[in-house]
Amino acid sequence: MSAGQFFYELFYRTDELFARIYATAHGAWATRGLPSVLLDVLFQLAAAAAVGLFFVLNALFIIYFDRKVAARLQVRRGPNRVGPFGVFQTLADTLKLLQKEDIVPVSADRFVFRMAPLLVLVATFMMFMVLPFGRGLIAADINVGLVYILAISGFTVIGILAGGWASNNKYSLMGGMRSAAQIVSYEVPAVLTVLSVALLAGSLKMGDIVAAQPKVGFIIFQPVGFILYLIASNAEINRAPFDLPEADSELVSGFVTEYSAITFALFFLAEYTNLFLAGGFAATLFLGGWRGPFLPPIVWFLIKTYFVVFLLTWARWTFPRLRVDHLMEFSWKVLVPLALLNLIVTAVLVKVL
Repeated sequence: MSAGQFFYELFYRTDELFARIYATAHGAWATRGLPSVLLDVLFQLAAAAAVGLFFVLNALFIIYFDRKVAARLQVRRGPNRVGPFGVFQTLADTLKLLQKEDIVPVSADRFVFRMAPLLVLVATFMMFMVLPFGRGLIAADINVGLVYILAISGFTVIGILAGGWASNNKYSLMGGMRSAAQIVSYEVPAVLTVLSVALLAGSLKMGDIVAAQPKVGFIIFQPVGFILYLIASNAEINRAPFDLPEADSELVSGFVTEYSAITFALFFLAEYTNLFLAGGFAATLFLGGWRGPFLPPIVWFLIKTYFVVFLLTWARWTFPRLRVDHLMEFSWKVLVPLALLNLIVTAVLVKVL
């Protein structure tokens, strides 16, 4: 293989490149009489390591991006001291959190208190496994990818509620209960909207959903569904104006009130990574995923994802926080009926046309 062909396949035909590497490695492995299962495990570990590296680096960039966008919207400078354009400010904050003392309240349930942020972080990491970054750039393109996403996203509720309960703090417990009620409520319109996309694609597999979309994406058929999904996903990751579980003026800092140092950083990392995941899945389901002209597929995927992230960040720094009763009414009285109507109309059109 020439160098030009290698780089072409690396950027544009990664599925063919990985298939060739996989076949070559299996052939060399078999000549030594080693079990092929072991090689498959090594490939999966390599994929997990690559996803983990992107997981951390992307979270640092998302935090920096959020701060810069907020500064622009509020006519101020934002991070501009540590490194050129303040790019090392997030890294400095991370190092500061790692050096701080991790304090556990005396009356807290120590095991659950420490396991809660890990559970939220692991659930977030697992969702990366079915996110298609490009042609062949998906760790596990399983047949029930959409069901997998909806199932794994529910684990974050358990982690947040466990952290609030284990803190033995009434503010933390109230924040955890608010989060559970909010995520469960907004999961309903999100699921109904995702089902509309599955009906159009005729599959639950992420790769098939991307392949089934026209050049402009399913947004041309699902403009209402796209808006509903953005609102519901923003509420599920507890971002303003839906950040009631962390309402500072009411609950100190909500379910993270008693957390500090690295345990607080894990919750923080999961929140910003979930922001990227919300943008990535919106790009995959409605904007054509990695498909686009001229540019490499992964570049198109990142452009679309960060466009959605920008929209959610714009909403965060524009709208005031909702009242908790208004928050719940908005889901059950507005989003759920609209999502259900959108699903029924989609089903009728698919059946007729």
